[in-house]
Amino acid sequence: MRGSVTGVSAGSAKALSISLAVGAVGGTLFQLTGLPLAWMLGPLIANLLASSQGVKVAVPEPLRNVFLAVMGMVLGSQVTPQLAHRVLDWPVSAALLLLGVAASTAVAAAWYRRCGFDPVSAWFGASPGAMTAMILLGEKCGGDPQRIAVAQSLRVILVILFLPPLFWAYEDGGDSIGPVHIGLEHGWMLLMIPLILPLGRWLRIPSPALLAPLLVAALLSGSDMASLALPGWGMNLMLWVLGSAIGSRFQGMTRKLFGRYLWQSGVATLLALLVLALFAELIHQLLGVGRDVALLALAPGGIGEMAILAVALNIDPVFVAFHHLLRMVTLMIIAPFWARWLLRHSSTTP
Repeated sequence: MRGSVTGVSAGSAKALSISLAVGAVGGTLFQLTGLPLAWMLGPLIANLLASSQGVKVAVPEPLRNVFLAVMGMVLGSQVTPQLAHRVLDWPVSAALLLLGVAASTAVAAAWYRRCGFDPVSAWFGASPGAMTAMILLGEKCGGDPQRIAVAQSLRVILVILFLPPLFWAYEDGGDSIGPVHIGLEHGWMLLMIPLILPLGRWLRIPSPALLAPLLVAALLSGSDMASLALPGWGMNLMLWVLGSAIGSRFQGMTRKLFGRYLWQSGVATLLALLVLALFAELIHQLLGVGRDVALLALAPGGIGEMAILAVALNIDPVFVAFHHLLRMVTLMIIAPFWARWLLRHSSTTP
């Protein structure tokens, strides 16, 4: 028994070592070539390529959660006492977000139907958020869980790959990675993570690894008590581990199958982004919010990944995180009712 446990641990450690080493090569290459978000996209793409070649790469969930918690604290520390007056503008953008989510999901689902997805798999595969809930509910309603899981995972990764080059080009190639400080500020906040993570799980907070530390840091920062700030190397370390974790998701999938899913999800993600870009433009015109901020707030990515981008690119992280949290919570509330309707509809269809 002990030998098998040791074997699993040794295998996990080896997969982690390979994942981080591959990620380091990718990050270094991206940095040397001057590409945007080098220490996030480099490790992500390098691990994606390695896993598609059958190389065993993996970042254990507990390690990923620790670095996601650090990201949550960095994000929560962007909350300031002066933030309150901005919240008055957010109901308008929140309403446009929800309309955009409905429209983009319908368009992406229609594309998946053309690709041969059944109606249930198409809708739950196209839904932009609450990934685990979408997979479980989709399977319960008779959908294909593998198709839904792959469509959901690729959506998250493709949004991360599509957006940074767009922002980079928009800023004329400027390196706007931030917020970066010379030294570590209020680093004692990191010591709270081992207490906050189990508390978040116990309270059943959605995405507890990100949101529980975010809420604690927002409370401390919003009351002007403490704000966590990482030095440049700390930001890069965090992005390196998280980028490697995201890229190593597609273990064990054949290249042919991966290529087909990549094409299908790539078109679906682009269609969803185009629809949401129209709603982002409305937010820009009505509220004066920057186009890059509005697009990142509405982008159909995961809340953790979008929070990483917002902090790394220094694009109004609090505004972005609020809208992604709203999208996720709304989808989690609506999804069970939608699943029930689909289940009833499919059972009455001959």
